Amino acid sequence: MTEELRLLAVRAARHGADVCLRQLGAAVDVETKSAPGDVVTAVDHAAEEAVRAVLLEARPDDSVLGEEIAERVGSGPLQWVVDPLDGTTNFTRRIPYFGTSVAVRSLSDGTWLAGAVCAPALAVTWSAAKGLGAQLDSGTGRDRLPLELLDTTARVVGTGLSYDPGHRRRQLRQLGAMMTEYTDMRRFGAAAVDLCLVAQGSLDAFVEDDLAVHDWAAGALIAEEAGAVVTRPARPGGGVSAWWR
Repeated sequence: MTEELRLLAVRAARHGADVCLRQLGAAVDVETKSAPGDVVTAVDHAAEEAVRAVLLEARPDDSVLGEEIAERVGSGPLQWVVDPLDGTTNFTRRIPYFGTSVAVRSLSDGTWLAGAVCAPALAVTWSAAKGLGAQLDSGTGRDRLPLELLDTTARVVGTGLSYDPGHRRRQLRQLGAMMTEYTDMRRFGAAAVDLCLVAQGSLDAFVEDDLAVHDWAAGALIAEEAGAVVTRPARPGGGVSAWWR
């Protein structure tokens, strides 16, 4: 069951990501949502529609919670959580770290069952199924996660910043204490991609608060199934962490 859900998540994420990639660099409408910097484009909406079409054709009774379109409450046992374009700012600036994230959980107990993140400008898809591990599909083939990487003394942490100025200042004040355990930091601008880079072993950790569930749903499961330690927020907007011991 979970492997079938993973395959569906991959297919849906790739459909959404294809919409994003086809529109990369095109003139599209851009709006601001909650605060300066929190932008949304017509591509976000189109990508979510593409994802939902794939999911509901295969599983018409399931619920879907997306970032841009009103929640669909179905009669089935599962809820799909969709971020159609994670890293919208990157997309508008033609920075390749953006992607479509699709995850699914049981409505009976909240267990995350499968997830996929497709980063089309990087030509990669990360995915996982509960209890079956995580993998990376790219132009060079398929690799189980984590990847085999060069052993160095570098310890790299990823993070992100809130759109709220006051919250952002608090995050920056806390950064110094966080960096005592790491030799460097990366800021890619898409939490779903960051979490998948932890799954690869490319990042030693990722820490960010003020995220919505669609930001971390798939990436957190992928990192967890790769073997990283993951904490999910106990409340909306809370912190998400993933790290290697």
